[in-house]
Amino acid sequence: MQSYQPWYHGNITRSKAEDLLSKAARDGSFLIRDSESIQGAYALCVLYQNCVYTYRILPNEDKKLSVQASEGVPIRFFTILSELVDAYYSPNMGLVTHLQFSVQREEEVEEEPEPNSLPPQLPPRNFPANDVKDNDIAEQPHKSLSDTYVMRLQHMDLSIIPEEQRTAMQEYFKTSICMDAEQVQNGNPNLPGLKKLTMLICKNLNSEISRILPALEVFHKTLDPQLSPGTGQFSRQMSTDSGQSVSFRLEQLTKLLYSIEDKARCSVFESVGYEGGHRKSLIPVVTFEVKQESLGIPTKIFLKVDVESGKIYFKKSKDGPEDKFFVHNKILQLVKSQKMHAKLVIVVETEKEKILRKEFVFDNTKKREGFCQLLQQMKNKHSEKPEPDMITVFVGTWNMGDAGPPSNISSWFQCKGQGKTRDDTADQIPHDFYIIGTQEDPLSEKEWADTVKGVLRNITNISFKQVAIHSLWSIRIVVLVKPEHENRISHVFCDSVKTGIANTLGNKGAVGVSFMFNGTSFGFVNSHLTSGSEKKLRRNQNYTNILRFLNLGDKKLNPFDITHRFTHLFWLGDLNYRIEFPSGEAEIIVTKIKQQQYQELLRKDQLSMERNEGKVFLHFDEEEITFAPTYRFERETRETYAYTKAKATGIKYNLPSWCDRVLRKSYPLVHVVCQAYGCTNDIMTSDHSPVFASFEVGVASQFVSKQDPNSAPQGGIQIMNCKATLFTKSKTKFFIEYHSSCLEKTVKTLEGENMEYTDGSIKVWFGKQVELTPIISDPEYLLDQHILICVKSTDSDESYGEGCVALRAAQFCYTEFQVTLTHHGEKTGLLTGGIQLHTSEGKPTEKLYDFIKVERDDAVTSKCKGSDLSKFSLPQPLDISNPSYMGMSFKSGSAADKGWSYSMPPKNVPCAGQGGKDPKKCYDASARSPSFPLADDEKVPGMFDNPLYGSMGKSHGWGKDQDLQQKDHLAPPEPMFPLSKAADGDPDRPPVPTPRNRSFTCSETKPQPSNPITSHSSTQKKPVVPSRSEGGMGPNRPPLPVKSRPAIPEPQISKPRDYRDSSDFPNKLRPPARPGQAQSHKDMHPEVPKMGRSVK
Repeated sequence: MQSYQPWYHGNITRSKAEDLLSKAARDGSFLIRDSESIQGAYALCVLYQNCVYTYRILPNEDKKLSVQASEGVPIRFFTILSELVDAYYSPNMGLVTHLQFSVQREEEVEEEPEPNSLPPQLPPRNFPANDVKDNDIAEQPHKSLSDTYVMRLQHMDLSIIPEEQRTAMQEYFKTSICMDAEQVQNGNPNLPGLKKLTMLICKNLNSEISRILPALEVFHKTLDPQLSPGTGQFSRQMSTDSGQSVSFRLEQLTKLLYSIEDKARCSVFESVGYEGGHRKSLIPVVTFEVKQESLGIPTKIFLKVDVESGKIYFKKSKDGPEDKFFVHNKILQLVKSQKMHAKLVIVVETEKEKILRKEFVFDNTKKREGFCQLLQQMKNKHSEKPEPDMITVFVGTWNMGDAGPPSNISSWFQCKGQGKTRDDTADQIPHDFYIIGTQEDPLSEKEWADTVKGVLRNITNISFKQVAIHSLWSIRIVVLVKPEHENRISHVFCDSVKTGIANTLGNKGAVGVSFMFNGTSFGFVNSHLTSGSEKKLRRNQNYTNILRFLNLGDKKLNPFDITHRFTHLFWLGDLNYRIEFPSGEAEIIVTKIKQQQYQELLRKDQLSMERNEGKVFLHFDEEEITFAPTYRFERETRETYAYTKAKATGIKYNLPSWCDRVLRKSYPLVHVVCQAYGCTNDIMTSDHSPVFASFEVGVASQFVSKQDPNSAPQGGIQIMNCKATLFTKSKTKFFIEYHSSCLEKTVKTLEGENMEYTDGSIKVWFGKQVELTPIISDPEYLLDQHILICVKSTDSDESYGEGCVALRAAQFCYTEFQVTLTHHGEKTGLLTGGIQLHTSEGKPTEKLYDFIKVERDDAVTSKCKGSDLSKFSLPQPLDISNPSYMGMSFKSGSAADKGWSYSMPPKNVPCAGQGGKDPKKCYDASARSPSFPLADDEKVPGMFDNPLYGSMGKSHGWGKDQDLQQKDHLAPPEPMFPLSKAADGDPDRPPVPTPRNRSFTCSETKPQPSNPITSHSSTQKKPVVPSRSEGGMGPNRPPLPVKSRPAIPEPQISKPRDYRDSSDFPNKLRPPARPGQAQSHKDMHPEVPKMGRSVK
């Protein structure tokens, strides 16, 4: 451990070190920090001419230290850092300049202990905490600390303690506790005196643990050879390192015993068919009362959903006979109306293979959502797929207030109460995962786990399996999963970070669990941050420390923090952010809460304000809050907020606040939808209300290619034209690392070219194209993969920014991207470039989450009576079922808020490379293609205009000559995002390569229409109406009958199965119909493949 030195700053971040040196503003200023890339190494940071130079200080095998300086300078070795620093005060040592001025550590306010209104749990106090002021502990002399505990010990009965242990305890409180306090002040949090005492007291226990552990480990492995919830590593941890703390070894041993007991009980119960074991979950039949228009008159009708049999019945009366029913594989799609939140269209297929579109209006939105969830459950239950592609996740957080739970906490797990809640009809639908985070939890791990399992068994009739449980003092996280998913889970990791006083006490901090579900990685963090309205900055620092030091996920992703290591990361807990109102307005706040004027209060919510400024939870999403503040209630009631607390120092105010939150962050272009977010009304044992959230999440399978690896063409991922803008004053060179589970190994680029320096930033050009070779080239696999990008310095191998690019963005061939680079939760730069994907032959199967679509209604919508779709002219639907999938954030609607954006063409527009016969072709639009909205001020690139459709905006009036002149000219899509400078005006940017295959035309000479149609929420693309000379109809003419109505020609491309509009029905590939040629009824409605099968 490095002794205290003013120039040694420990584990501060690289950006913080640069800030300190910039403030010093003198050449030769320096500091030393811990290396971020090599454990046990250091980084020497020197300021010269307003730039920061970083040199690595590496230990050799003998633990001697040396500086990696300029070539040609003899390497010198030093025993300790202070000797090294003294030597480099001399000039000509290989540094850019010799060391002159040490930069002192900053005294951080957030390191002060918290008020004793929330004292640490250990050790217990016998005197009132209110008698001690906030800073008394820090100012208390060590002698006073020793005297206090010696006095307490004298009042204890020591006659029952052996002489050796009694003497050791007395010696510790007289002298060793003062030495431990000095160690903590000097930056050493290990408390060696306490460790020595506990080892002496528990020496017999320690040897006994080592003796019995091997037998228990063998027993455990015998019971469960497939899934070990974090216990597979017990034997190695506890046997090889007997120097670990006894408390840690006991905790691990206890977990192992509980795990053995649970697995043995379940195995025996299931073998004899005992009901206490796993039972099949049966979802009861549910009937919905809806309205359907018939001849303009609303008619009452009943929809009966039988999930177990896989049927939906249409009835004219609730208790009457079923008029007709449709089996699950004949229910093709559900289409939600965005304008009328209670309206739903059900697209079904009749026995005669006729497609019907039935439109219903439910009582409210919640009923419609419950119906959709039941239908999704039905499709999932009867799917022929061997692995799921969508699951549901329950996330709950509750500060229990050191009180046990009431007898009934079912409402929490059923998402009942205030806010966005689930309908009663969905009560019996179990989630696939349950993640429960608690704070100030007084129960043991076993007590709490058994309680939760019992509640879920009563609700769902399922005995859920425990994946992991992990605790830090009274902060706890439990992960439970459906039994059928048990063998799909692997790579389970648990960890914790302390952020209490001096970051050594576990009364505040975080616990986390991560695992793989087939091919999708999940991370869950439950945190309890610093309390107190005025401690906002300390909470921000808590978040950063957890982000940096919580060790979860793939250890190969060492340069990345936990926000980049997982496909889906959920962060929950008592975050303790308050609302910033004067304490005198407490009654006004309570009045606004009773009036449900939440938005006015949320504008002063500390977490929302800090997030908007990019200080915490950068690029995380939180569902809109529509429930009352969850803290601070009087216990046993939810009617009264206890916002005052009497202390010796006066009245302390705890204004009602949304302390308990659930946020999440996912990779780009993945499916995730929040179904519920709220709090309970009927659980009142704590001063906090439990908070629940429910998510629908897309997952990838453990893909096994059906193609012969020897004959299948090799796929490829090309990344080109990358340019990084880094917010740093470091004077160094950079390179890029590409990480992905679809690559055999990490790929590094050559050193980039530093193009331009400005105050506090640098532009780096990585001009050479990088070819990445995936291990599997099937589009089914590749479109679910992501490339993690890390920009590193060549001198220190430290990361200057990380980001992520979705391969799905390149399904339309060459695509430009912009990624916000972050490091340790801070924005550190931007990376722009282009990506192109080559896959083998094949098409991905349709996913369960594509079963439900959202349709934006036009101002005037056609009335549908469940008859032939071709009779109606409907607006072009737009899939917005997943904001993350589209590039929209929940609140602002800006893709840039999420940290990424892509220049992707609309899904109905063909692109270069489609239809080519080369098996190593660019993958075309798939059934899962989303539509990506443009901002109001962004114009649609010229390439989106296709003469096959007519202009996407106003008609260009193109003729054949113009078409021929332009058809050989093709450029990649124009970027949807602004670069650091305008792309066209950037002299550093080389021309973008042109794709070889061409299947559409574009025009750069034709001016854009004055009012281009965009995909923004306020507008939509409308079908192009051909002119009368081309066989179409005038705009004011009535529609022609179906038999004589001409067909609008469609491009020959693979299209998604989308039944929201007649224009989206798949037609047979054929030459476009001539003007005036009638389209047969058979062609209008061909046979439609079922869910779960490839679209041919």
